Amino acid sequence: MLPEWLVAWSWSLDGLRDGVATAIQSVRDCGSSAVVTVACLLVLFVWYCYHVGREQPRPYVSVNSLLQGVDASGLQNGSVYCQSPECVRCTHHEGLNQKLYHNLQDYAKRYSWSGMGRIHKGIREQGRYLSSRPSIQKPEVFFLPDLPTTPYFSREAQKHDVELLERNFQTILCEFETLYKAFSNCSLPQGWKVNSTPSGEWFTFYFINQGVCVPRNCRKCPRTYRLLGSLRTCIGNNVFGNACISVLSPGTVITEHYGPTNIRIRCHLGLKTPSGCELVVGGEPQCWAEGRCLLFDDSFLHTAFHEGSAEDGPRVVFMVDLWHPNVAAAERQALDFIFAPGR
Repeated sequence: MLPEWLVAWSWSLDGLRDGVATAIQSVRDCGSSAVVTVACLLVLFVWYCYHVGREQPRPYVSVNSLLQGVDASGLQNGSVYCQSPECVRCTHHEGLNQKLYHNLQDYAKRYSWSGMGRIHKGIREQGRYLSSRPSIQKPEVFFLPDLPTTPYFSREAQKHDVELLERNFQTILCEFETLYKAFSNCSLPQGWKVNSTPSGEWFTFYFINQGVCVPRNCRKCPRTYRLLGSLRTCIGNNVFGNACISVLSPGTVITEHYGPTNIRIRCHLGLKTPSGCELVVGGEPQCWAEGRCLLFDDSFLHTAFHEGSAEDGPRVVFMVDLWHPNVAAAERQALDFIFAPGR
């Protein structure tokens, strides 16, 4: 008696033989024109596969590189036009919209086009949006259409994160004061950046810089860094996300400028707020308060200044970028992918 596997194998061979015979008979039954047509289609398919396989990818410019800017003095660009050919704020780059659409297509292939209507519309008509925006609000990189616009937002816009930041005011302040002791030396302490301003001095200490964590700085302020991980709406995975301590010395004026996008809300938690300090967004002035958060849309024309005396000391805020409350969860995921650092 033959083993079961041998019987099954013989049946498989019989089936294969029958299938091949049927296929040959089908070809014989077809007319010569049908056979020629199938052969032509097969040749075209092989040619297409070869062509696609040898095609080199287009040399897209990284979105992250377009956001980088260094001025002529080597200072990190914080408010003024740096004239760098790599900075999208300073030089219109015709390939940016093409790059963004390419990234959106990649995202949709991996996930879904569902919920992407507004982003697709924004990328498709980005040039028109950026050129036709009123002068009071003109994001310099990406404008997402149909978002409610206002220079300032109430605390309720991101209530959980605002309350969490304010509860940890003393923690952040203590870590800042430890950092600031290093300023007793003449040289700029490690980890701090100088931003160009027409007058005075503006320093920043980044934990997240354009979506990239700065490990050395985070280790110096571990409790502040852990707090960032507890925020529900912190933008930490794309080039529009930042978190830092911002210091204005007395006599500093920051040039009026626009932020890169309207998809975020910039949150300032006041750490040290002497008199004579003011933030102006969309022509509306506001003052910081210690231990309180101030939320604003930095895609509006804005400036800040410290007109106090040297005895008043610096104005210090903890700054973090949060998602605009009307950007949906699916859109946030897609924007993180499209504007991922290094893409």
